[in-house]
Amino acid sequence: MAGFPDYDKYDALGLAELVKKRAVSAGELLEEALARTERVNPKINAVVHVAADSARKAIADGPPQGPFTGVPFLLKDLGAEAVGYRTHNGSRFFANYDWTYDSEIYLRLKASGLVTFGRTTSPELGVGPTTEGDVYGAPTRNPWNLEHSSGGSSGGAGAAVAAGILPLSHGSDGGGSVRIPASCCGLVGLKPTRARLPDGPAAGEGWGGMSIDGVLSRSVRDTAAAIDATAGPDLGQPYWAPSMARPLMEEIKSPPKRLRIAFMTTSFTGAAIHPECKAAVEATAKLCASLGHELIEAKPSFDFDKAMQAWSKIVACGTALSVDQRAAALGRPPQPGELHPTIRSAAEFGRAIPAPDYLAAINTVHATGRAVARFFLDHDLLLSPTLAEPPAKIGRLALSNPDFRDHRLGPKGIVHYSPFCPIFNITGQPAISLPLHWSADGLPVGLQFAGRFGDEATLMKLAAQLEQAAPWAQRRAPVHA
Repeated sequence: MAGFPDYDKYDALGLAELVKKRAVSAGELLEEALARTERVNPKINAVVHVAADSARKAIADGPPQGPFTGVPFLLKDLGAEAVGYRTHNGSRFFANYDWTYDSEIYLRLKASGLVTFGRTTSPELGVGPTTEGDVYGAPTRNPWNLEHSSGGSSGGAGAAVAAGILPLSHGSDGGGSVRIPASCCGLVGLKPTRARLPDGPAAGEGWGGMSIDGVLSRSVRDTAAAIDATAGPDLGQPYWAPSMARPLMEEIKSPPKRLRIAFMTTSFTGAAIHPECKAAVEATAKLCASLGHELIEAKPSFDFDKAMQAWSKIVACGTALSVDQRAAALGRPPQPGELHPTIRSAAEFGRAIPAPDYLAAINTVHATGRAVARFFLDHDLLLSPTLAEPPAKIGRLALSNPDFRDHRLGPKGIVHYSPFCPIFNITGQPAISLPLHWSADGLPVGLQFAGRFGDEATLMKLAAQLEQAAPWAQRRAPVHA
């Protein structure tokens, strides 16, 4: 079956509309996505476990009628349990696991009409802002510059969308893992409000409620439609986000009211950020002001170091749990070389944390959420760069450090590269990365807007307004299918 040469001219909703009008078939879109994967994936190493026959069967059976009917789609190689879509979790120790059930998030994505044909790479157990898992044989590279990372942990998703393999891909975000690749790859990446999306049936929450699913896309409306299609609690969910007054697709049809937007040109501690990132914030603040919004240089006050220590303890405990459950299932511990040094260290650290210390970390997360929420009594949104630097070079932040805490919090640790994202996993607030700046050497620099708990509507209204004022959809990475 032939492909569809005009594939790049449309976002996911646009492709679905063509399918509904019978201007193109779902089969043609799938074959185009598969051909593009074959052409570009050897350069970027973003797509794993291609399940073309499963996708073709889904089309033959008739994909559901929904907002994305017939659009090719990829799941992240972490979570998103789905029968027929084998997973590695970015790890040799977890490699080649076949699920016996479907996750609720996958079922909702499938019901929206998306046609899943494979998975995208992730760092081991989702721990890291780059995607360099040994299980994949090579790092995942950034289509804008192959010497740089596409981000993590949804780095394969970001690279696949930026390289033109597909317009929309699944991701998840426990410390920036949707927003970081969105920033690195010049895409839209929304982390929804805590518990906006389901975690079932296997879990009620991830990483103490800090982790949540999402998507990476080229358009605000694709992200809005994907959240609309997947939002809401599933059976037995322990807690859920406040209901949205209207679907996000309705919200983005009208501009926001005049907003009071705080902006940051340093990290939360006052540390300097890369000049390109500072310039990106200043230019975006001017753009927002030109649209009629009030801009104030300000940032919330809270104990940043204590919050990041708590985040690291919770992630370490989650890592230990995952490794120990896998060891129990296999009947043996991980062998040398089956876990990256940083992950082995994280698991060891997690096992050594006393239960009262874990609960104290949870209390710190909750206290940080309350402190930051007070800031949003006087400000509608907070603008910062998504990262404190442009995309890192391959290897710099790989999981090779045998000291997890140093890898995260040390003088050369991830906390200095990505200080802005994890805070909103801690607080549970929605935050979005938008592709509003490119560096002098052509690398994307994302801008993060964070909003009040439960208020994706304001974020998405502003995102749509900025997309119209400073369009990005026609930008193409140098490495493109």
